[in-house]
Amino acid sequence: MIAVIAGGTFREVLRDRLWLVLLGFGFVLLAASRILTPLALGEGPRITVDLGLSAVGGLGLLVVTVVGAGLVHQEIDRRTVHVVLARPVSRATYLIGKWMGLTLAVWTTGAITGVALIAVTLAVRGTAAAVSVTQAVVLTELSFVPLTALAVLFSSLSTPILSSLYTLCLYALGFWTADMRTFAKTLASPLRETLTGASYALPNLDLFNARLAVAHAEAVPLLQMGVAALYAACYATAVIALAAVAFDRREFK
Repeated sequence: MIAVIAGGTFREVLRDRLWLVLLGFGFVLLAASRILTPLALGEGPRITVDLGLSAVGGLGLLVVTVVGAGLVHQEIDRRTVHVVLARPVSRATYLIGKWMGLTLAVWTTGAITGVALIAVTLAVRGTAAAVSVTQAVVLTELSFVPLTALAVLFSSLSTPILSSLYTLCLYALGFWTADMRTFAKTLASPLRETLTGASYALPNLDLFNARLAVAHAEAVPLLQMGVAALYAACYATAVIALAAVAFDRREFK
């Protein structure tokens, strides 16, 4: 049943006209990176790759926040969720299916733009850089595993606008977790413990950052790849479990 719900969600996202608009926007950004090459003062290939990675990550984030953050709420609003839950399907199963379908849709979006970026990198910077960019794209895809889980959590409890806002805020804060812990050391207790705890509760998105390796056309350490994959799976599992508990207690009108 999870696979059925995931497949339906995947098709729902990809049939959304807004998804096509966002995908077209991603290719526009990739093209713009090549147009700006003459202005880069000899750093054209590096700028192309950097902007390309930003396009892959930014497009995935837009799909999560614009298309995905309202998935559950829309079904609640349309009352189609009653049809699904009237069958022998638990609410936890329903949320897991929604999360898997949204994640697959985001991965598909990233794969389409990522393959285009890898091809461009192979042409302008060579094989070594293309390998590094491939690993960076994989890490970017992994970073959306916890984000899609958060989007499903917020969508099951709030409106699409608020869900998008919450997801964007946590995405932004996810790159500052290390700085938050450093800053917390300068504070007095109990504020220090509170801020430190909050930094660990936020998704650690720095773990998925491979910009330094890409800039030098170096391979991303396999340890980082493995730790990132494990972290993404564990974080998403915890968030979906929390979402299932909260969603199970929610009463529908």
